[in-house]
Amino acid sequence: MPRVEIYDTTLRDGTQGEGISLSAKDKVKIALRLDELGFHYIEGGWPGSNPKDLRFFELIREHQLKNARICAFGSTRKSGVAADQDENLLQIVRSKVPVATIFGKTWDFHVLHALQTTLEDNINMIEDSVDYLKKQGMEVFYDAEHFFDGFVANREYALATLQAAQRGGAARIILCDTNGGHLPNEIFEMVSAVTQVIDVPLGVHCHNDGELAVANSIAAVQAGVIQVQGTINGYGERCGNANLCSIIPNLAFKCQVPSLPEESLAELTELSRFVSELANMHPMNNQPYVGGSAFAHKAGVHVNALLKNPQTYEHIEPEKVGNRRRVLVSELSGLSNLVYKYQEFDLGLGLDKEDNRKLLDELKELENQGYQFEGAEGSFELRVRKAFYGYQETFALESLKVLIEVRDGTVYSEAIIKINVNGEVVHTAAEGNGPVNALDNALRKALEGFYPEISGFQLNDYKVRVLDEKDGTGAVVRVLVESGDGHCSWGTVGVSPNIIEASCEALVDSIAYGLLRLENKDELDTNKIITGFIRGKC
Repeated sequence: MPRVEIYDTTLRDGTQGEGISLSAKDKVKIALRLDELGFHYIEGGWPGSNPKDLRFFELIREHQLKNARICAFGSTRKSGVAADQDENLLQIVRSKVPVATIFGKTWDFHVLHALQTTLEDNINMIEDSVDYLKKQGMEVFYDAEHFFDGFVANREYALATLQAAQRGGAARIILCDTNGGHLPNEIFEMVSAVTQVIDVPLGVHCHNDGELAVANSIAAVQAGVIQVQGTINGYGERCGNANLCSIIPNLAFKCQVPSLPEESLAELTELSRFVSELANMHPMNNQPYVGGSAFAHKAGVHVNALLKNPQTYEHIEPEKVGNRRRVLVSELSGLSNLVYKYQEFDLGLGLDKEDNRKLLDELKELENQGYQFEGAEGSFELRVRKAFYGYQETFALESLKVLIEVRDGTVYSEAIIKINVNGEVVHTAAEGNGPVNALDNALRKALEGFYPEISGFQLNDYKVRVLDEKDGTGAVVRVLVESGDGHCSWGTVGVSPNIIEASCEALVDSIAYGLLRLENKDELDTNKIITGFIRGKC
């Protein structure tokens, strides 16, 4: 089967997702990354709708793209306005991009009630708009909005709108499941019907309201489309768009249909996280292929089988999409989980079965108390090393006092600590915008004189979970901390009825593990290192 074109609309449709906003410079960074990986088309935005998109088209012209063609988005001309006088179409031309993607109405219901014009007028609007943009020297893609709903409601008219785009000279006609309400078998049947009538190559654009956007896109490819439109991580309005991070590997590994260059598939996980960082969105752990949990294994039975052959519980090798296998330790773990973790930490297999069972029982009891080591494997490794490998922390917190004072309506927090560093006692204090921040500042202040490297440690994330809500303010809490050094991130945990004590435990473990990393840098920087416990970063 010929290569399927990948059309990315993260920069336009993706930014319509709730909570997502990208600056013009962010959009340029993403576009350049997509181009490097071999994406065929990148939709930059709607130049007629806002100054930010206009700025993007100005900035992207400063770069020579190697693979992708930049597309500007817009609508067909307005009713009663000539195409060469329509401001929306003129803005597309002024954007100076090689490709114009315009949408028009396919569903007669929308023509009559949204556009409030005649069915014939809408046909003319489509043909005129495509024809005008093509005469400006642009490659024109026509997005048939609500095509599948329109096809069900009035098959003859829906096909007539596509024929209008074909007469106008469209290079691609994109069939859109705009409301995201159709099933894969329906998509397949309707696309198959269109291929019998329309000679122009087809594409598909699916939304995820029924959580079927990926499946519908694959079904459309199987029915004959040569272009798939979607977004990175499935970002988009309402429930999102078709997720290209799933579509691309599904095409490659499940359908044996090429799209991106083979070497780019191993960059998908990094691309997913790159875009989520710029969008200021937390990566979705349970996202197929590229999520932090996509190849994470927790049950002892699963891990036992994995040690024998990873294919027992993995549908592809995680490295093919740039991801990695993770084995979690929890109350569901078996001895196989520990054996795998020893190998991952490069600790060897020195423990006998009785020691392994003892450690596993201790971990399960800690989980029963509220500890969670799935997102805090830094704390887990420290416990293993302390118990069986002679590890001793390079510092010990001897005392802690936290003061909170309200002065003139403002709350002030101060932490006073006494810490022992290799036999030398340091007594110091620091303020912060809250008690935990003050404690963090005090620990750093006390330790930086001994270990200046910790100035490079940063707190990436801080989460508090109340474990027994019914106990109210006296409930036990679990604190998960994610820290990093600019290269890797690691997670640590603390549990206590006192939120300050729980936070202190997690922060102390965080610094101790960071120092352990520095002591064992060569060992820990191999492919066996514990990376990205919470966010999968390293």
